Amino acid sequence: MKAATEDTRGRRRYAVGLMSGTSVDGIDAAVVEISEDEVGRVRARLLSFENKPYPAPVREEIFRLFKPREATVDRVGRMNVLLGELYAEAALSAIAAAGLEPADISVVGSHGQTIYHSPEPQNAEGYELRYTVQIGEGSVIAARTGIPCVTDFRAADMAVGGQGAPLVPFTEYLLYREEERTLLLQNIGGIGNITVLPAGCAPEGVIAFDTGPGNMLIDGLVSRFCPEKAMDEGGAIARSGSVDEALLEALQQEPYYRLPPPKSTGRELFGASYVDKLLDMGRERGLRPEDLIAMATQLTAWSIGDAYRRFVLPRHPAEAMIVGGGGSYNPALMDGLKREMEPMGVRVLTQEEAGHHSDAKEAVAFALLGLCALDGRTGNLPSVTGASRPVVLGKISDSR
Repeated sequence: MKAATEDTRGRRRYAVGLMSGTSVDGIDAAVVEISEDEVGRVRARLLSFENKPYPAPVREEIFRLFKPREATVDRVGRMNVLLGELYAEAALSAIAAAGLEPADISVVGSHGQTIYHSPEPQNAEGYELRYTVQIGEGSVIAARTGIPCVTDFRAADMAVGGQGAPLVPFTEYLLYREEERTLLLQNIGGIGNITVLPAGCAPEGVIAFDTGPGNMLIDGLVSRFCPEKAMDEGGAIARSGSVDEALLEALQQEPYYRLPPPKSTGRELFGASYVDKLLDMGRERGLRPEDLIAMATQLTAWSIGDAYRRFVLPRHPAEAMIVGGGGSYNPALMDGLKREMEPMGVRVLTQEEAGHHSDAKEAVAFALLGLCALDGRTGNLPSVTGASRPVVLGKISDSR
C-alpha cells in the first residue's frame, strides 16, 4: 500500500461499501468510518449495515445471465443499469441508518454482481486474455447519490496478469494482522476463500485463495428440492441426512483442490452444471435429498480443511480460524469445519465470536478499497492474485 499523504493521516472519513456475492441473495450495504494513525495503521468502524434482498424477478434474471447463451447484450445492459439503481437505493438507505447525509460520504465502493469470471489466460490473436464481468453501473450510483463511486475492481489486477481475485485479503491485512499470532480468515459465501495472515507478516507474506465451494452447492441442491427455500436454514436438512462416503471421496478428486495458489474459482465450475452432476449421482445411488445436502455440506467443510493441510500448514501453522459469510450461520457446516480444523490445533470462531460482523465484512472491504482508489493507492496483493505488480483498483464515476 502506498504511503498515505499528509492530509489523510489522522483524518476520519466515511465510506459506503456495497457487495453482492455469488449466492445472489441481495445487496449488502455498509457505512464505515475509516481512520489512519500517524504510523499508517488503518481502523474501520462499522456505523450501519443493511441487507437488501433482490426482488424475486431480478434474482431470477441474474441467474439467467450466468448462462452465456442467455446473457445477451440487451439483457446484460438492462440489468447493469437496473442494478445501479438498486445499489444506489441501498447506499442511501444505509447512509440514513447511520445518521449521516450523502454529503458526509467520501466514496461508494461497489463490487457489483459477478456474472462471469475467467481468470485463466486464454490465447486470442496472440494475446493472453483474462476477463471478468461485474454489473451494477457506477455512473448510475454516482448520479443518484451525488457521491463518487468506484466499481469494476478486478479488471486492473487481471490486466497485469492477476486472477482478479481474491481482493478482500488486502483489506484483511490492513485490519486483522497480528504480530504474535498466525490467523486464518475463512469466508464462506457462494465460494469459500481463505486468507492466511502469518504473525508479523509484510503485505507480500499474505496467502489467500479460493478453497472451493462455499454455500453454492448446498443452496443449489436446496433450491432444486425445495423451490420455496433459498438455503438450508440452520443446517437442519443436512443434519437429517447421511453422507455417502464413497461418493464424497469421488467428489474430492476434483482437480481444482490440488491446484496450487494463487487460484480462484466460481460459478463456472461449481454452479448449476455441477449441481446437475450431483443430482445424477444421487439418483444412481438412490440417495435422498437430505443425503445429498449432507454430502455437499461435508464436501465444503472438507475442502477448507484440505486447503489448509495441503497449502498452509507445512509453512504457517495457525492458532485460529475466524469464519465469516453466510456459511458461518450454518451449524452443520460449522460443526464439520471444527471436526476438520481442531485436530490440527486450529480453533474455529465466527466473526461475531471474534468481535466483528460476519455479514458486513466484505462490504466493509469494498468501502476501504473504494477509498484507496480515490486516494490513488494500490489495492491488490500480487502474492495473492498472481499479478506482476501492485496496481490501483477500480474505475471512478463522479457526477458532481
